[in-house]
Amino acid sequence: MIRIAHFSDLHYGTKNLAEADRCFGAAIDRAIAAGIDAAVLSGDATDHGLDLHAPAAERLVAQVRRLADHCPVLMLQGTFSHEPPGTLAIFRLLGGRHPVHVASRIAQVALTAQGEWLSSTGWCFERVPDGARALFTCIPTVNKAVVAATVGAAEAAQAVGEHLALLLRGYAPIHRAARRQGVPTIGVSHGTVFGCVSEHGVPMAGFDHEFTTGALFGAEAQAFMLGHIHRHQAWEQESIAGRQCIAYPGSIGRFHYGEEGGKGFLFWEIDADQARFTLEPTPARQTVDIVFEGKPDLDALRTAVAQQDIAGAFVRVRWTVADEDRHQVDRAAIERLLEGAAETKLEGRILPVVRTRAAGISQLANLADKVRVWAQVTEARAEPLLECLQALASQEPDAIAERVLRGQEVPGGGECIDTAVTLPPPRADLEPALSF
Repeated sequence: MIRIAHFSDLHYGTKNLAEADRCFGAAIDRAIAAGIDAAVLSGDATDHGLDLHAPAAERLVAQVRRLADHCPVLMLQGTFSHEPPGTLAIFRLLGGRHPVHVASRIAQVALTAQGEWLSSTGWCFERVPDGARALFTCIPTVNKAVVAATVGAAEAAQAVGEHLALLLRGYAPIHRAARRQGVPTIGVSHGTVFGCVSEHGVPMAGFDHEFTTGALFGAEAQAFMLGHIHRHQAWEQESIAGRQCIAYPGSIGRFHYGEEGGKGFLFWEIDADQARFTLEPTPARQTVDIVFEGKPDLDALRTAVAQQDIAGAFVRVRWTVADEDRHQVDRAAIERLLEGAAETKLEGRILPVVRTRAAGISQLANLADKVRVWAQVTEARAEPLLECLQALASQEPDAIAERVLRGQEVPGGGECIDTAVTLPPPRADLEPALSF
């Protein structure tokens, strides 16, 4: 049996440094205390290309070196936008007590009894290497641009999945040979499994995903350690290959608002005919989402804050308002209610003005008819508007203004004054339709 700590999606970068380093550091401490035999990082160790003098690069190198001083480490190439090709090459030179193997091409690598990494020259070994303690099949991120250049952009998405399924089936014979010799077999890859669920609860279904569970199980490896999806999830089956497990550990920390599920790393125990794992939690930050369908209600927000502990939490408040009400949101008051939070993020969604046209309104003979058509289109009451229009046409402006200032009813105006106070004003977006 071999015990492996499986980390993924560390996303070291300027923005995520504090969260990533705190969580990865705690995970390494627990992994070392558990006495792991090897460590696997299944992609996206960095959030973007890093300069060597960047604090995030320094901290990541220091943590991986600390891990390599305890056990052999395997690092897999992740998404190119997060880990530009060549980013991981520096880790081969760390010089820890144990070697770091960087898997940047499709190949197999054996971990020997002496704790050394032995890599295949081609896509797989012709036979299981002598003295192998475990056999790893490494499938880093596939460059879809290369596939598109070969089969065409329209066919590239589906072709990637089909070719990877053929590749995985091609590994089954050597995995069976390793199992007969009592050597545990482990697959390591970075990509999306059809039907998995994202950290925001969205099912990932489509033809552009790299794997299916059937293709991964078809490789007949005991364990398949995946990266890329930030939510922990797993699939298991009993087959002629024994007990097989596929699992994402999820991201090491909580890097975005609205992420569901716990954060941590996986502690694997793998034999030649079975695999099992447990999720070990990390001290990921707490995020809180407070959502209003309309304008933020300060009393409701005060109640929400009282019901849950926001001290040290990262709080996001979201709301949706019409464009004309956007200035009624008191951002300063919201921030004062959330003073105990580590971070407050306010996100207002503004509903844009939608212009409605009244066909033929410009061809009507008089203004009263135009008002009736406008009221019909906007579902407004026409009578108060027509009474106001009559008052404007039959009275002097000075007399109307004087009566308004005195709070008196305008003769002939009916509900004109009250309407201006109690009803919403005519929609500004329809004013162009009234022009003639």
